Amino acid sequence: MKSVTALAALVLATAALAAQAVPSQPATTWKGEVLETQNVDGYTYLRLKTKEGETWAAVPTTTVKKGAQVTIGNAMTMENFESKTLKKKFDKIVFGQIVDPNAKPAAPQGAAPAAMASAPVVKVAKATGPDARTVAEVVKGKATLKDKPVLVRGQVVKVNTGILGKNWLHLLDGSGSATDGTNDILVTTKDAAAVGDIVNAKGTVRTDVTLGSGYAYGVMIDDAAVRK
Repeated sequence: MKSVTALAALVLATAALAAQAVPSQPATTWKGEVLETQNVDGYTYLRLKTKEGETWAAVPTTTVKKGAQVTIGNAMTMENFESKTLKKKFDKIVFGQIVDPNAKPAAPQGAAPAAMASAPVVKVAKATGPDARTVAEVVKGKATLKDKPVLVRGQVVKVNTGILGKNWLHLLDGSGSATDGTNDILVTTKDAAAVGDIVNAKGTVRTDVTLGSGYAYGVMIDDAAVRK
């Protein structure tokens, strides 16, 4: 397996879906008519008729009727994706979730909203224990911490939910600087959290993760257990 594919699998793979591809240009939303549905553990596959032509999408398990008009939000497009559950390879497939077409779409993963840049800097007490680190210590020490467990306590300032089976959180703890990006860490988790929550996040440090245009991360905490 190619190195980029391996990194993608570390970040995005779920028990039901094994990605063997690299995401292409992400799309914010996709709209179309449901032509066909297939359910697997945790996901519903939809064949859609869109203005760009037919495409497949995968969303968290849902019930939707043939002929329904749906909007897929928080979307990420992947090429040459193989579903081992369906024993099917897709030239292109869109992962996301069905959303209200009138709702404001979420910012693409990896793009910090303007509100984050202007928000007051929070100061959160550092977690305790042998793996405890501040956000700045993780970012600055990424080479040493690569593939090692860390525990970070911080405030959730951004959340994207339900993207390929995980939630994507940005944490600040008051350490580091916005100028060089050492004040913010991305965390992937299956646990729920809301903007404003103070949480402990314990996961594995991944570095230089490239998942396609707009999806590149110098450092992140992957597959974390998040607790308030």
